[in-house]
Amino acid sequence: MSRPAVARVHLEHIVDNFQLATSLCPESGQALAVIKADAYGHGAVRVAQALEPHVPAFAVACIEEALELRQGGIQKPILLLEGFFTADELPVIAEQGFWTAVHRPEQLAHIREAALPVPLNVWIKIDSGMHRLGFDPEVAGNVVRQAQSMPEIGNIVVMSHFANADLDAPAGINPNTQVDRLLAAVEGLDVDFSLANSAALLAHPFARQQWQRPGIMLYGASPLETDNADSSRLKPGMTLESAVIATRWVQPGESVGYGSRFVADKPTRVGTVAIGYADGYPRQAVDGTPLAVDGQRTRLIGRVSMDMITVDLTDIDGADVGSKVELWGEQIDANDVAAHCDTIAYHLFTGVTRRVPRVY
Repeated sequence: MSRPAVARVHLEHIVDNFQLATSLCPESGQALAVIKADAYGHGAVRVAQALEPHVPAFAVACIEEALELRQGGIQKPILLLEGFFTADELPVIAEQGFWTAVHRPEQLAHIREAALPVPLNVWIKIDSGMHRLGFDPEVAGNVVRQAQSMPEIGNIVVMSHFANADLDAPAGINPNTQVDRLLAAVEGLDVDFSLANSAALLAHPFARQQWQRPGIMLYGASPLETDNADSSRLKPGMTLESAVIATRWVQPGESVGYGSRFVADKPTRVGTVAIGYADGYPRQAVDGTPLAVDGQRTRLIGRVSMDMITVDLTDIDGADVGSKVELWGEQIDANDVAAHCDTIAYHLFTGVTRRVPRVY
């Protein structure tokens, strides 16, 4: 026997979600699969193995993540979205056939000085308004021309990242402005573009270019503030579940859990479930956060503990010790849980700890 907390990863759903992303690409475009942060908590090697027959390339944050995939037998190209941090990574990048982002002048200088055996495929990042990484638009054209003149560099893709593609009416910079700014910065240059993340791919057709970068949508959570017909087709990549390990009745006026946050206003049947914040279930979850017991929707009551939560079983027919509890997945939308926790589905998925086994 073992503790019942488990994350069931639906690889077939992740493949289906990637195929949805591919269907949204323009005729001349394609999508790589973003599997950084251990495939958003789903297990990078296993997810990559399932996706490799279907994808032209993968993307991760850094070289350590890329090397883990190579060690797991993945042969497709892998893009380093944050680029390289030090010049001593460059021989490994060349040897392994990785692609690298370049977002500051020093990186171009390091490539020129590295005496690499093969030219590198480089994705030049332009800051079109996100203001995290990238060259300013005013110098972008010169940077691309410089890269095109370097024998140490092979194929070039110009990339940028949207700040507000998920919002219906952003208060800050909008995707249209970012696209216009980027295209103006490299006007007249013969390069491929990569602009669309999941939100842009789902909601902004004008952002779809030669390369798309779907991430969160592969794992079944819509990034959009308001779902549309395409985002509604996503299938959950993970079902986080556990089981009831004890039940009891509490009477009106009695409280449940640390801090006595929940106080019963009627006779209430309480179920204790073997999962807590040490497993990655968010401690900030409020009373009323949805979950399902034996397929019946109910709610969290009481503060989340390190190893346990308490749930309302009062109206759940047949619930008892051993009843299956879904925290999010095929019955409970992760975005719904996230909204009750003042966070996002990305945080939920990447927060599931190693104490919870992944079952594929």
